[in-house]
Order: sequence, then structure tokens, then C-alpha cells
Amino acid sequence: MADARKRLDTAASRPIVGAPLAHDSAAKHVAGEAIYIDDIAEPAGLAHACLGLSTIAHGRLLALDLAAVAAAPGVLAVLTAADIPGVNDISSTHRHDEPVFATEAILHHRQPLFAVLAETREQARQAAALAKAEYEEAPPLVDIAAARAAGGEIVTDPLVLQRGDVEAALAASPRRLSGAMTIGGQEHFYLESQIALAVPGEDGDMLVHSSTQHPSEVQHMVAAVLGVGAHAVTVEVRRMGGGFGGKETQANLFACVAALGARRLGRPVKLRPDRDDDMAITGKRHDFVVDYEIGFDAEGRIHAVDAVYAARCGWNADLSGPVTDRALFHMDNCYFYPAVRGRSQPLRTHTVSNTAFRGFGGPQGMVGAERFIEEVAYATGLDPLEVRRRNLYGGAGRALTPYHQPVEDMIAGAVIDRLASRCDYAARQEAIRAFNRDSKVIRRGIALTPVKFGISFTATWYNQAGALVHVYTDGTVALNHGGTEMGQGLYQKVAQVVAQAFGIGLDRVRNTATTTGKVPNTSATAASSGSDLNGMAALDACETIKARLVAFAARHWQEEPEAIAFRNGHVQVGAREIGFAELVKAAYMARIPLSATGFYATPKIHWDRKAGRGHPFYYFAYGAAASEVAVDTLTGEYRVERVDILHDCGTSLNPAIDKGQIEGGFVQGMGWLTTEELVWDEKGRLRTHSPSTYKIPVASDRPRIFNVALLEDAPNREPTIHRSKAVGEPPLMLAISVLHALSDAVASVGDHRFCPRLDAPATPERVLAAVERVRVLAEGSA
Repeated sequence: MADARKRLDTAASRPIVGAPLAHDSAAKHVAGEAIYIDDIAEPAGLAHACLGLSTIAHGRLLALDLAAVAAAPGVLAVLTAADIPGVNDISSTHRHDEPVFATEAILHHRQPLFAVLAETREQARQAAALAKAEYEEAPPLVDIAAARAAGGEIVTDPLVLQRGDVEAALAASPRRLSGAMTIGGQEHFYLESQIALAVPGEDGDMLVHSSTQHPSEVQHMVAAVLGVGAHAVTVEVRRMGGGFGGKETQANLFACVAALGARRLGRPVKLRPDRDDDMAITGKRHDFVVDYEIGFDAEGRIHAVDAVYAARCGWNADLSGPVTDRALFHMDNCYFYPAVRGRSQPLRTHTVSNTAFRGFGGPQGMVGAERFIEEVAYATGLDPLEVRRRNLYGGAGRALTPYHQPVEDMIAGAVIDRLASRCDYAARQEAIRAFNRDSKVIRRGIALTPVKFGISFTATWYNQAGALVHVYTDGTVALNHGGTEMGQGLYQKVAQVVAQAFGIGLDRVRNTATTTGKVPNTSATAASSGSDLNGMAALDACETIKARLVAFAARHWQEEPEAIAFRNGHVQVGAREIGFAELVKAAYMARIPLSATGFYATPKIHWDRKAGRGHPFYYFAYGAAASEVAVDTLTGEYRVERVDILHDCGTSLNPAIDKGQIEGGFVQGMGWLTTEELVWDEKGRLRTHSPSTYKIPVASDRPRIFNVALLEDAPNREPTIHRSKAVGEPPLMLAISVLHALSDAVASVGDHRFCPRLDAPATPERVLAAVERVRVLAEGSA
């Protein structure tokens, strides 16, 4: 015992917050020992569910014959909307437009119609295929163009952001241009598919193991579908095998169906769809068409921007309202527009309902902003990086965003300058120009783009968190909070905060699975706010317990509270040094409570959507990336040769985890903007519904040289948890530099006289088409 205690105390003497420590499950991840829902030991009597799905994208369900399904081997029951004891709705909005099972209207291909419950998963899958459905089919609206042509029905209220007189500013601008850009969507492609395991209890209770980023929403959805109170449903999740926003609302369906099955059978039920079904059923990143008009001058300074961001939202509202709102919040990126108007157009289509995805609309807004810069650069003959610098926020009267929040911490210029110097950008750009002059086939390109990303939920009420901390009499600590772990390292970071607060080793803090039974009314782990919210809530709980311990120690040893400090596994009480466990045991004997809840609500934020004004973000996270590519102009194929990143994490809670998030976010963003293409056919069927048809980046797609550094000596100016900054979403947008490096390479074919207008994803086919387009323009102007 003494040796073990000595090892723990030695661990406590090392730095904790700010240390580059390994993810708490890293070893288990690589060894295959981390337990996900499908790894949980199967409870006795487990049944399996499979969804029965529509075979058309739009129309009416006239008849549904399930006799063969019910008679199939191993089938225990078949569930339809008629079997739901509560409400047939899992909508995350007030619109109530997302039924669990369709009853008449069919609004997307592979929409759930029923569920089969069987003894085995294979039996359930085979039985589901025996259903006979009769439809009255109607032509589906598959994309933005079709939705607009049909009148442009919207799924939710659009947003308008405006500052200044846009029409007058455009009219007075020395030069004007207009254009449109298509920005593709993206499949989440989490490694662990959607899954839920429901276990019925007594008195109507239900325990649901759900792979979800939002346990409280799943809890409320299951309760509503079962027709019980939220207190009868407990949702638990220890970890997810990835989420990226795809498990914020999309987990509701699977959890509710599993719970319905468990209620019907009185047995545990698991639902895990095939990858193909998962991809066909669940929403994606929204794809956009951005129509824009820009006023500017010969110096490359923008005078006015008027833009419409139209999105393919799918068959119901889901989160399309806030996603399209955030696209407008980031249509400025780091740039000040003297006059600006942004309008969202959230369009209904007969495709899966698009949803949250890392960045939550912000990436699409920024891609539009960088196209505006690129257009002005080519129109004026200026270098795009110089145009970026000339339009940055800063200077008298140049600090107000389109939503009227002042930018008070603008460091993008400094980040750009540091990165440009660090990666020798100017010299490399000149070398690339020289290379291209002599190369007939391979063209190189380079671009440096910045990021300014607002941190907070724009739904202000979500900016709160709770935590529960128990200190046991042996000095160990159990930690629970409302955040969920999906590989991003949230559990590790919050544990570091708790260990440092008590001055003990990280070994003595144990994360416990997120559960609605311990911390209620949690917010989704999203909006890059996990550490900000849950770290502060956990710290609040720790401070409550510490205050009790300090008061006890001061009384017991007759010392002033100011003379008591927690550090290195011990507590300094005046001249005495007492082991933390010793103090805790003494406090217990004196009947001092050693458990506390904590709470945190983000200050300063407010948002009036109707007025389009407010202070929706607590702070901004910044970064910049310089990317270099090589393009084969005969095929459109390309390689990312080098990437240099400088990213702002404030005072990092864990540099190792933060760098991992930056690297992963960048590669995911690179995939979105290059190889990941979603394709629906004219019947509304998703054709890219498996790894064989949908290409995410693999190891060979990584940048050949990949340099990532954290911005040093830049603590958050706001009092966040240890002055850190969020790092989950902002790095994804650093990959915009790859898109613009490809554009730069394509533009070299025409000696940089013509804007390539390269849309995303920039697949080799699109790159080749852009090369040919620029070549024709160059030859026509010769």
C-alpha cells in the first residue's frame, strides 16, 4: 500500500493541466480493449431489431403487407407506428416533422416504415426484406436547383444578417462582380455506426445505452415515444467511436426503436444498422449553393457583399435552422465588409435530413468568404494573401461583424504573419511560380488561409453544463459530467482539471460513463464547447468540496484558511503537510460531505435572431494553414505535398490531444473539400452509400510534410477553463487552404489571369474541368 501511495504521489508532482498527456483510452483503443456498445456483454434474452425501409424517395404509402415478415424464422414481433404508445415523433425542433415510422407520406429514400424484432440480427435483417409495400410514387426534389425550380419550399425560418446600406454601397463601389459557388456535403463516416441497446426495468423504467452526443435529448425522445416521464428513462454512454455531429440528433431514431422493442417484448433489444443502411438513413453535412455580388476597389478592398446561402436540408427541419444560421455567422471569416447582407435559404428536398457536422455550417460560410477574396484577387491582379491581409478586421470602424458583435480579440493578422514567416511562404511561392513556368504537365500551387471561428452555442440556453464529483475516503475521486467522449479527449481534459484542483495525481481520478441518471438536462457535446462547459462545471464542484475541506482543516488544526493549499498529493495546513487521503478521511469522520455538484453557464452571450443582432459567441478561436499541392493537368489528379499549421488553443489544457484534434480536423476537412462526394440519382437514391463508393482520406492521402504548431503565449482573454480555447471544430476549416492551393495550381495554366472558380469537392474530375476552362480562356485572350 505504501509503495502504491508513493507512486501516486510521485505522479501528482508532475504537471497536469497543460501537460501533453495521452488520451485516457489510447492504449485500449489500439489494443482493441475499449468497450463500445456492441462490446457490452449481451444481457440474457437479448433480441435484435432491424429497420424496414422505403424503396422510393417521394410519394404515398398505400399499403404495407408485413405478413411474411411476421412469419419469418426467429421473428418475435413487428413494430409500426400503430405500436407506439406515446408520440410518433422524434423531431429535435418544435415543428414535429420527423416520425419514427412513416404512415403515409414518404419523403426520402430508405425512410423507416417498420422494425422487425428477432432472436438474431441476421434473422431480423432477412425478415425485413420480405415486406411488400405499395406506393403512389411522385418525382423527388433531389438538389438545390430542383428545389428552387419547384418554388423553393423552406424547412425552417430563414435568417437575414445585415449591416449598412448594401445596395448603396454596391452602387458606389468602383468595381463589382457576381458569381455562384457550389459546396458539397459530407458523410460523417464515424467508425462505430449508430447503435442502441435498450434494457427494460421494473415499473416502466428503461435503460438505454446509446451512441449519442446528446444523452438528454435521447432521454426525452425515448420518454415521449414510450409515453412516460423522463424520470423513467436513463441514457448512458461511456464512449462513441466517433460522432462529428452525426450523433447529435441522428441517434434518436435508433434509441427509440430499441426502447420500443424492449417495451414490447419485455426483453433487452439491440439495434445496429449495416453501414449501408446507416449512410442511407442518417443526415449529412449540408451542401450549399452560394450566390454572391461583391463591390470592391482596385486596391483589393471590399466595399460590400450581398450573398444568399441556399442549403439542401432534406425532408425535415432537424438542425437546418441553426446550421444555416451559422453559415451566415461565418460568411465573413476574418474579413470586415463595410456593408453586408447575408440571407439563408434552407430548402426542403426529398433526401435524408441533413444535420450537424463538425463546424455546424461555419465551414460552408467560410468557404464562401474565401471565394469572395479569391474573386477580388483575380479581378485586381493582386496576390490572394495580400487581399486577405487588406480586408482583415482591425482599425477604426472595422470591428463589427455582420451580426453586430464587435471583434475584440483580432489576432488573425499576427497568426498569418507568424505562419508565413515560419513556413517561408513568400520564397516558396516564388519557387513554385518558377517551377510552373518550366513544367508542361505538373503544376504546383500554394495558398495560406486564416480561420476565425466563434465559440458558443447560438442557442444560448445550451451554454450550460453540470458535473458531479465524489471524493472517497481513500482519497480517490469519481468524476461525472454531461459531456460525452467520442475520441476527442474530453474525459481526459476534464480529469486533468479535477486532478489539478485537488492537487492529486491523475491516477486518482476516475471518469465514469456519462449518464442522465447522475447529471440531468445536459447539453449536446457539440459546438466545440465540451471542455469549456464541462471543465468549468467540474471545477465548480471541486471548489465546493475544497471549500468544505479547507473550513474543516482550519477548524481542526487551528489555522487560517489562507494557510491551506492543495498540491502534490498533499495538503499544506500551516506548517503541517498532510496527505490528501488523510485529510479526506478525517473530514469524513467529522461528517463533512465529500460529494458535490457543479454548474457553469457561459457569461456575456445573447442573441436576438429576429433582429439579427447580438453577442452569440463568447470568444473566437483563430488559426491559419499554408498548403502546397501538385496537380497533374492531364488527369486532374493531385497530391498534397506540404501543410503548415499555426493554431490558437489559448493556453492548451493538453497539447498532445489538441494537436491530434488539429491534425484530424484538418484531414477531415481536406476530405470534405477534395475526395468526399455525395451522389444521389434522379430517383433520390444515395449512390455513395458505402466505403466502396464514398472516398474518405486514407493514410496515403495525408500531406507528405505535415507541420502543426500551437500559437504560443496567447492565453484566452476571457476567463475560460485555465484560459484555454476550444479546438474541436476550428481546425477543420484550415483545410480550405488545400482548396485554394489547388485553385492556385489550376490558375497557373492561365498565368493567374483568370479565377478558376473551383467548386467543392475539388475531385480530380472537377480539377481537370477547371484546368480546361482556364486553358480555353487563356487561349481565347492570346
